[in-house]
Amino acid sequence: MRVGSLGGKSMISDILKILENNARATATQIAAMTNIPVAKIAKIIKQAEKDRTIIRYKTVINWEKLGNEQVWAWIEVKVIPEPDVGFDSIAEHISRSSQVYSAYLASGTYDLFILVTGKTVHEIADFVAQKIAPIKGVQETITHFMLKRYKQDGEILEGEEEIKRQPVTL
Repeated sequence: MRVGSLGGKSMISDILKILENNARATATQIAAMTNIPVAKIAKIIKQAEKDRTIIRYKTVINWEKLGNEQVWAWIEVKVIPEPDVGFDSIAEHISRSSQVYSAYLASGTYDLFILVTGKTVHEIADFVAQKIAPIKGVQETITHFMLKRYKQDGEILEGEEEIKRQPVTL
């Protein structure tokens, strides 16, 4: 994001942190928290959306409360890096699948961490066996099924909700 004409990096970061914690925060609410003019906040947000600094706005939902249980799994993937592109080609190929929720390059024994979701354990096992394992360059996979989620995207899923307040710098 172009910092110069929109304000300092700290100002932009403050606005984006508020939105990251509460995507429903309005420019007026953010202005009250930061003492930045509403018009400037709106301009910063619009630019951040345009240049994809803000990728999308998101709601965290506990689907289990509705009886809509999903099976989640972390898949560790050991990869032989390809010349000139390294891990990117394989990671991008895997990431295109609709079952993939998130994909990360990591250090350690395994190179890629893939978070997937499905309706059943068998569906995820088939995904690994049929879509990931046969990819040229994939050496090995390990699948870890999630048994219970306690926290997602910084939000506790069970129990009382904490009132979160943004620090105000004067």
